[in-house]
Amino acid sequence: MARKSSVVGVVGLGSVGQPLLALLQTAGYEVIGVDQDADVLARVDRSMKVRTSGGYTLTNDTIALVGADVVVEAVPDDLAGKTAVLRRLNAVCLDRTVLVSTSASLPLAHLAIASGRPARTLGLRMLRPPGPGGAVEPLCTSMSSDDAVAALDDLLDGLGLTAAPIGAEPGAAATAMLYAYLNRAVRLLEQGYAGQEDVDTAMRLGCGLPAGPLQLLDEIGLDTVRAGLTGLLARTGNEAYRPAALLDSLARGGLLGRKTGQGFYAYDDQRRPLGPPGRPAQDPAAADGIRRVGVLGSGTMARGIAEAVAVAGFRTVLVARGPAQAEAARQAVEDSLTRSVRRGRVGPQDKRRALGLLDAVDRQAELAECDLVIEATTEDLALKRRLFATLGGLCKPGALLATTTSSLPVAACAEASGRPGDVLGLHFFNPAPVMRLVELVTTPQTTTRAAGTARAFGERLGKTVVPCADRAGFIVNHLLFPYLNDAIRLLDAREGHDIDIERIDAAVEQGLSHPVGPFALLDTMGLDVSLTILRRLDEEFPDGGYSPPPLLEQLVARGCLGRKSGQGFRRAPARVTLS
Repeated sequence: MARKSSVVGVVGLGSVGQPLLALLQTAGYEVIGVDQDADVLARVDRSMKVRTSGGYTLTNDTIALVGADVVVEAVPDDLAGKTAVLRRLNAVCLDRTVLVSTSASLPLAHLAIASGRPARTLGLRMLRPPGPGGAVEPLCTSMSSDDAVAALDDLLDGLGLTAAPIGAEPGAAATAMLYAYLNRAVRLLEQGYAGQEDVDTAMRLGCGLPAGPLQLLDEIGLDTVRAGLTGLLARTGNEAYRPAALLDSLARGGLLGRKTGQGFYAYDDQRRPLGPPGRPAQDPAAADGIRRVGVLGSGTMARGIAEAVAVAGFRTVLVARGPAQAEAARQAVEDSLTRSVRRGRVGPQDKRRALGLLDAVDRQAELAECDLVIEATTEDLALKRRLFATLGGLCKPGALLATTTSSLPVAACAEASGRPGDVLGLHFFNPAPVMRLVELVTTPQTTTRAAGTARAFGERLGKTVVPCADRAGFIVNHLLFPYLNDAIRLLDAREGHDIDIERIDAAVEQGLSHPVGPFALLDTMGLDVSLTILRRLDEEFPDGGYSPPPLLEQLVARGCLGRKSGQGFRRAPARVTLS
């Protein structure tokens, strides 16, 4: 097939067909789009007209595909519907035409035989709609001809799509976990806990995802996700798959996402979101009252926060339990800054200035003159309450007191301090110098002054600050940990079939473009840390899917804590020390 002059057809211009047609036209192919909906054709036409490369035809008649070299069928995942379309294409197209079905779950061999041209009917498996540089899995059967396979490979190469071995079972598992996660995000929005942009920003920055859950819902199509959830609910009876009322309402109203121009966001004819614009930045002057910052703790998070604060130009004092811990923390910050210089994140002068601004001590009295104190100790509520009781009496009037807790109630710390208006949560993400998100957690007693000053301070650190009310999990952990639980439960739910953990992770990473799969993420965070957070979330939301799976309990009991212990869901490779 001669690239750039080939004729490629796409039947079904929905969530998959529309972006595929745009990729084809941008790559210089002559394209033919077929859909039975006149409104869809008109909307796609408006989008295609602004592109200058590649000719195109839009029609509701498959007869226009008679001379196409490749025709991609992208109608909804229904066996009867796809079979009817493929048979129609077989009757219309030339014998040399290659047919490609985008089915995510239906058996390709069945479709290939039903089409009437089994040697020239292939498949594409994708877990999200195609985009520039995205990953898809080309599928063939034992009946497929070599030249048909070569034609599909050439097409993917011409579109800049990456061929990835996603697999049917791992792909289905990844899709089920994804749809449950998206459904929970809609419920969070329904509850009024956070706005759509806050939810999306928190998950995108807090987990390094390419898109937030509500953005991804619009991309996949609200009708597609609702149908997938309905099918999962019927097969499993798991209430996590019952479509959220808001999702159901929008889908029934025809607000299906990018393909219709309106879903959780509004879109122009180029499928670009119209807004609303992001929250305006806080006035930087609101942080002018913060000149000296205390960090209470000497662990990984405390050291990372102290580094970020010092790099931002604030006088910083890190308070550890003893002189040895203080010196170890100071050395760890210096080592981290050295690595950052090597990687180009900060300059040598920035490193020297930050180290000059940082004091590491073992005397809590050093916090007395701080304008902001950030407590970053272990997730132990009794310990945190004792510390906040001390800080409430030690720190000067008006100083802000913040906890970095990821799962404990900020209000309990505020009450212990005796000055609840000054207390809030600043939930940094690890590694704190690099991760851009901070969840700003306020209680009903937190003053407007405290919240505004803390937000401006976070932005002075170069962070994106997302506001949250005080409840366990905030946004990120509230949505992340049920998803991780779903992954662990796969190991129990396959009726004797072994689950390949590495293939599940690979399907999520390649098919969904996540930076890391669920099992690798659990091992990185630490299984003991994950178990502690799940227990706390399960206490507050007993029906929320947070109950720790027995397999996780057993691994932690055996000391298999993930990467830090050398064994978790995977065995960590031994580190090689060069002498």
